[in-house]
Order: sequence, then structure tokens, then C-alpha cells
Amino acid sequence: MKVQTIAEIEQELTNIKAESEPYFQRIQQDERKGVQQLIHKWQRRKEQERQLQEKFYEMNVFENKWRAKGYQFIAGVDEVGRGPLAGPVMAAAVILPKNFYLPGIDDSKKLSEKKRNEYAEIIRKEAIAYSVAEVDAGEIDTFNIYEATKKAMKTAVVSLSQNPEVLLIDAMKLETPFIFESIIKGDAKSVSIAAASIIAKVARDHLMAKIGDDFPEYGFQNNMGYGTKEHISAIQKYGITPYHRKSFAPVKDMLPQ
Repeated sequence: MKVQTIAEIEQELTNIKAESEPYFQRIQQDERKGVQQLIHKWQRRKEQERQLQEKFYEMNVFENKWRAKGYQFIAGVDEVGRGPLAGPVMAAAVILPKNFYLPGIDDSKKLSEKKRNEYAEIIRKEAIAYSVAEVDAGEIDTFNIYEATKKAMKTAVVSLSQNPEVLLIDAMKLETPFIFESIIKGDAKSVSIAAASIIAKVARDHLMAKIGDDFPEYGFQNNMGYGTKEHISAIQKYGITPYHRKSFAPVKDMLPQ
């Protein structure tokens, strides 16, 4: 039998699903260093996949609990943008189908921008329903960030094309006609909340990038409205924009008294 090259073995390994397969058993006897490195790389990748799969199933505990009670349309609800000095607070609501499968999904803050965009596209495509709502800086200043966040969440929920039966909400309690469960750090514990977290984050980042085109001095494409050193320096030099939150320090401390 012709001895395979390292490159040929690497290609073959992409089709191997389990160590019990005859091909994998055979190449384990190959003592070449390059082959052994490929085997270890394959094993590490499979272990990572196993861990992501396990995490994904753990993140379905809340959804499965409510489905076991007979509820079908379970919406995850989350917000993004409570802390920035500029831009709106945004919320998303997402209803996922029972067979939704996306190992690796997590709190949007734990994912790279590339992964968030990739996952957001999958979620938008496969969700039963999703919606995004925003409350602008003016309303945040008029009420407060807590009330503005609740308004964004409620608007996202009522904007869903499919009425939810149960809401899973990240750390907030809403006055709503729907059954709801508030989950601390829910964006890392519930797949539906994680999906909402990703949808909201991607939508807000895109909006801040667009605002940044009109106000390039503030670097909104990079800081997303958060109070970075460069952002604060720009406020000191150029003043504020219509998107800045006048009730937030240090912005309010820079305004004329």
C-alpha cells in the first residue's frame, strides 16, 4: 500500500468523525512526527467541539423547562448599550425553533465581531421571529437609562411577528401580559437570550458605524459610543453631537452650566 503524504492524511482527517473509525485506528500506528501532530490537532478540535456542544445543550435548560410545560413560542430578550456616552440603548427579542442548533453561541460580549456577524445571520435566517427596538439619547435623558432599557425591551417584544407565550429576559423584570422569567447573566445561560444579545449588539454596532460616518472625529466605529480616552478627548475638543447622552457623566460635566 502506498504511504500517504502528511497533506493527504490531513485531508482525510477532515472526514473522520470518531476515533473508532478504521482509518483513524490505522494512522495512529504511523510514527511520523507530522502524522502524530495531525492526530493531536484532530483530537483537540473534537474535544473543543464536544465542549461547545455540551455548553449549547446546557443553554437550552430554560427553554426545555418551558417547552415541557406546553409552551412553544419562547422569546429571549436582551439589551445592549446601557453604558455608552452616546447612541441609543437597543433591545432585541428572538423566538427560536425547537430544533435550532448553533454550538458556540454565547453572550455577544464573549464573541469576536466576525463570529457575532456570522451568528446573527444564522439567527435571523432560522428564527421563528425576531425584532429590534431602540430608545435614543433624548429619551434616555428625559427618563433614565433603566426606564429607557425597559421601553426598548417592551417595544422589541410587541414588535415580534409571532406573539410569544413566555419571555426569558436577561436580568430585568418587565410589566408585561406575558409569562416571563428573569435570568441573571441570562445571555450566557439561555440560548434564546444569547441570540437576542447577538442580534441587538450587531444592530447597534452597525448603527454606531453609520453615525460615525457623519461624525468621524468621535471614533464611533471603534468605541461604539463608550467613554474611551479618545472619545472623551473628542468631546472636549468638538463638543457633543445630537447622539450624546447629556445626563451621563462626564458628558454632563462638560456642558455649559
